[in-house]
Amino acid sequence: MNLHFLIIDPQNDFAHPQGNLFVPNADKDAERLSAMLKRHESKIEDVHITLDTHHFVDIAHPIFWVDTQGKHPAPFTSITETEVLEGKWRATHAGCQERALAYVKALESSGRYALTIWPPHCLIGQHGHNIVQPLVDVLTSWENQFAMVDYVTKGSNMWTEHYSAVQADVPDPEDPSTQLNTSLIDTLQQADLIALSGQALSHCVANTIRDIANNFGDENIQKMVLIEDTSSSVAGFEELGEQFVAEMTARGMRTAKSHEFLV
Repeated sequence: MNLHFLIIDPQNDFAHPQGNLFVPNADKDAERLSAMLKRHESKIEDVHITLDTHHFVDIAHPIFWVDTQGKHPAPFTSITETEVLEGKWRATHAGCQERALAYVKALESSGRYALTIWPPHCLIGQHGHNIVQPLVDVLTSWENQFAMVDYVTKGSNMWTEHYSAVQADVPDPEDPSTQLNTSLIDTLQQADLIALSGQALSHCVANTIRDIANNFGDENIQKMVLIEDTSSSVAGFEELGEQFVAEMTARGMRTAKSHEFLV
């Protein structure tokens, strides 16, 4: 059996209790995931790990925006096209205003989330970007079989959010890294079984899996198994995670607990 694992953003800022955007229970998720990977180490053909990868200056970070008093928005603030048009929020740097307005307009037109301001997280070169322990040790052990983890970075374009590892919310036509990642999709199609895990269920996991499914063919969705006790939602967004699971199981995705998978 050609068994692949797709692990979404298992990074310190999400999965360590001191992370800048800690997802409740993500530390325990990582422990359960690590134990499961260790049990199935010899069976795994491929491991794909996505990495949220941001600059400090980012359209979804507080520094990018100011209000009428010149104050940056607090984390978890939503910014709408109407609010930008009315002047409630404007780009901190005047030269960014036109493109920022075009972005929030395109984002709302696409039917994705409204622009959400997040605490700066998974910053390039900083501790929060690194993979959380004990997962690091398990991956190193697996690579000692002369294997290689497939790392997929996302989010380094400051002009667009990149929840999904497959494509940005609003792809930048001048940046191939924001376009549809057909290479990852094609590789996953070759698998017989794809175990899905990572953070956060409500956002990056949900959008990555949706985008893969939308480009996968219905027959391939049945290969996908969400390991449900190794993925949690951002606090306050639990309903989004529940909606995602209901939607995808209706399309053929399966679910399993980590201790039950392949037992």
